[in-house]
Amino acid sequence: MSRALLSHILHRPPLLASRSGVRGGALPSRLCALRLNCSAAEATASADEAPAPPARKKRVVSGVQPTGMVHLGNYLGAIKNWVALQDLYETFFFIVDLHAITLPYDAPELSKATRSTAAIYLACGIDSSKASIFVQSHVRAHIELMWLLSSSTPIGWLNKMIQFKEKSRKAGNENVGVALLTYPVLMASDILLYQSDLVPVGEDQTQHLELTREISERVNNLYGGRKWKKLGGRGGSLFKVPEALIPPAGARVMSLTDGLSKMSKSAPSDLSRINLLDPKDVIVNKIKRCKTDSLPGLEFDNPERPECKNLLSVYQIITGKTKEEVVSECQDMNWGTFKVTLTDALIDHLQPIQVRYEEIMSDPGYLDNVLLNGAGKASEIADATLNNVYQAMGFLRR
Repeated sequence: MSRALLSHILHRPPLLASRSGVRGGALPSRLCALRLNCSAAEATASADEAPAPPARKKRVVSGVQPTGMVHLGNYLGAIKNWVALQDLYETFFFIVDLHAITLPYDAPELSKATRSTAAIYLACGIDSSKASIFVQSHVRAHIELMWLLSSSTPIGWLNKMIQFKEKSRKAGNENVGVALLTYPVLMASDILLYQSDLVPVGEDQTQHLELTREISERVNNLYGGRKWKKLGGRGGSLFKVPEALIPPAGARVMSLTDGLSKMSKSAPSDLSRINLLDPKDVIVNKIKRCKTDSLPGLEFDNPERPECKNLLSVYQIITGKTKEEVVSECQDMNWGTFKVTLTDALIDHLQPIQVRYEEIMSDPGYLDNVLLNGAGKASEIADATLNNVYQAMGFLRR
């Protein structure tokens, strides 16, 4: 399968009003067409016909690792967009703790970081009455399906993964476990278990989604259709082939110390990122010391000024302003003035999240209940998918 299969991408997901200040936006063209078709059908239906059953919402899945602190890049590139998605789609947002052990990690801190990440989801506006929020390892079907998918995934596909090459080079071969090579198969399991229609991904993650699509098509061909039906199944595809959902501007937030590198939890310097729970004085210091340039004025589209583009993009997303509004406001500012403006905007935006986070963490029973209910709903769907795969692959039924 070529990369052309990913060209059919929904570039700007609809953003609905929410507590986090996400602005409204138009529906993707494909969804608009579907809605228009439904409306036309309803208009021509006779009054005595029974109404058609409501169409199932498209399903979206995504997650964040509980390693390190959740930072501005995680928030603007993923979590903030989820708040809007939960109103339009059937959503599953989980803490991918199984992915967190692909490199050396602090075992005593894993469970604490997992709870903290779940609390951040909720503090940022994810609503447990709309979205399923759960911990990846609490739904054991993720690991089981990964093993089944591994049997059909050629090793050559995994060797091509850019992130594996980069991370293994940094860690050194003696520190690299097999999980670092095979975790894209676990990622495929995460997605395919829920028969996901759409997966929010950054531009640097499309290779992993393409692999997921290749795996799903390969398993469908090997075990689905008539082969599955002969074994007592319903036939057809075992997995839905998911599509990418590319978030709007801000999906790839860059480092504060290097405008050409993505903001990362693993970067050695904490000055390279704004953590969502950073206190005011820390945010002030990080923005004051962030890398800029010596050119006059501020602009988005000069390739010679990556830091300028990054900081303006952050300001645009945080304030909910359009690119044109930001240009009009900031193009004649010097760096000193803009840094103060950006700092104030960040503090104003993050303070309510931090207050809500503390409230959630002070009520462990509430958080436990959210995660329990989320895992229960996720398990129902995941187990149904897993049982179908076991059947289609010829395993003795339990």
